[in-house]
Amino acid sequence: MSYVVVRAGNTRYAALCLALLLLSLPALAQKKAPARMPAGMPVDAKARRQPDLVELITLDPTIKLDIRYATSNNFVGRPVYTEARAFLQRPAAEALLRAHRALRKQGYGLLIFDGYRPWSVTKLFWEVTPASKKKFVAEPSKGSRHNRGCAVDLSLYDLKTGLEVEMPGAYDEMTERSHPNYQGGTDAQRRARDVLRAAMEAEGYTVFDVEWWHFDYRDWREYPILNLSFNQLAPARKP
Repeated sequence: MSYVVVRAGNTRYAALCLALLLLSLPALAQKKAPARMPAGMPVDAKARRQPDLVELITLDPTIKLDIRYATSNNFVGRPVYTEARAFLQRPAAEALLRAHRALRKQGYGLLIFDGYRPWSVTKLFWEVTPASKKKFVAEPSKGSRHNRGCAVDLSLYDLKTGLEVEMPGAYDEMTERSHPNYQGGTDAQRRARDVLRAAMEAEGYTVFDVEWWHFDYRDWREYPILNLSFNQLAPARKP
């Protein structure tokens, strides 16, 4: 803020300066300080790409959502998102779209459980998960690939029935059935799991070694760890 020195006797000029100063105060008050990072949130100095997160259903409305973390149907037992939405960095989203369209030839579509995840949610998951199961969640001090917008949790749905396809294990099940190479379950369940994996790997994704549903996009190291809400990324779409 700048100040004006006024000579004695120049009352009209002084009054004008005072009026201008008073008018500027509301605007100054409206300026917000930069959002502070939560305590413990890591910063990756090597991340060189600017975030460009895309809402998946804007690319193709036939990509189905089942955002469990916006409901109580998840391992936490309560909603941790206020909105049932899914975002990915643009290259990852476009690769997912190609996989979705390729799967149509086999009678399937993609069913999305989760995409970009704020860091604060990753921290919550770590805190509520028992030590014996922590291999299934990301360590917050390192950040998650979900926090970078380059990881997606998903399954298949049947184009004819619209129903979720059965896999050898359930989403977020923290057992050996979740491993992508688990040999239990039925032939049909393992075949569906392998169809999903092949479609995603063909587009630059890699399956997580203990979760058949979790896939990381190849460029994940190039994006920063984020803690933005969905509404900060884009206003909610009207029904």
